[in-house]
Amino acid sequence: MGRGAWAGPVTVCAAITGLRKPPAGLTDSKLLTQRRREELEPLLAKWVHAYALGHASPQECDELGMTAALRLAAVRALEALPEQPDAVILDGKHDYLGGPWRVRTVIKGDQSCIAVAAASVIAKVRRDALMAQMGERYPDFAFADNAGYPSPVHRAALERLGPTEQHRLSWAYLEELPEWRHLRVHREPVDAGEQLSLGF
Repeated sequence: MGRGAWAGPVTVCAAITGLRKPPAGLTDSKLLTQRRREELEPLLAKWVHAYALGHASPQECDELGMTAALRLAAVRALEALPEQPDAVILDGKHDYLGGPWRVRTVIKGDQSCIAVAAASVIAKVRRDALMAQMGERYPDFAFADNAGYPSPVHRAALERLGPTEQHRLSWAYLEELPEWRHLRVHREPVDAGEQLSLGF
């Protein structure tokens, strides 16, 4: 969660599920209302066999790029599990994780795979809560409402105050803020082979 955000970490949840029937209404977190996600999250936390969260900071997103930052967050989540899974299912068509894990990618996996859907809901609710807590420190940015994603209030605060330490400074939005454009971090492109060889 948080791939397209201007601020905050990118967050990955690794979840191991068993064969028990999942809580009713479980699907892609983006198809659920905030209220329903928050109702489901504690049920899912008990329903899964085990889960763990991994984050990559805004600075790591800037330094590594999103693909490698996702991998870093995923590795942190997987390594925090009490036991290692035999295989990993990733939502989408791109394997951003790579070895040593056995990876299977599933397009729209959070709609067709209950383990991916459960991880999606947990990650979304936990990251939203983290951003709401962060918003107490930066009230002008309304992180509790936008979770660090683009919004009119978020943009207005950026124009007035500039980016905080929680903002990703390599993202293109800074080009549209003339007063703060000089803060943009320009990262050298890293090809996929190099990304997967980085030591995390």
